Amino acid sequence: MKGGDRMKSLTSNKKGFTLIELLVVLLIIGLLATISVVALGTARAKGRDTRRLTDVKGIQNALELYFVDLNGYPAVASATVLGAPTTTGRLDATGFGVSTGTGTPVYMVKVPANPTPNGADYTYTSTTAAGAACTTGPCASYTLTFNLESGAGGYTTGAHTATPPDVVQ
Repeated sequence: MKGGDRMKSLTSNKKGFTLIELLVVLLIIGLLATISVVALGTARAKGRDTRRLTDVKGIQNALELYFVDLNGYPAVASATVLGAPTTTGRLDATGFGVSTGTGTPVYMVKVPANPTPNGADYTYTSTTAAGAACTTGPCASYTLTFNLESGAGGYTTGAHTATPPDVVQ
């Protein structure tokens, strides 16, 4: 064999991937990773919205128990953010209060707060039958506001209100 033939046979027997083949594979992997991250973010938002709807339904059920026992809903001085442990950590016979309240019976041991990130706090406002603010109980009605970030359970994205007897299903 001549020197040139030996070089030719050594280079023609190499096996492996070309740079373009490697770049195509990396591009496909990157594309699949991007699609899965976007889908995961959407699933997480829907999960938080489902949690919000469950929280609101639980709060409304506790408020209905309160209404049955006390012939009205708890009075608050102004729109109140729910779920803050120092102010509205639980719902008992004295209304929304701190988690160490002594009022009995207890209708909700721990009032839920909006899951983070995104969304807005759950807000409770007590109202009279005419829809005016009710600052001394028992109150005839209430408005519970909440936001959904992607929509769930037949509800659209954005702000929603729940009032009796429209318990969120």
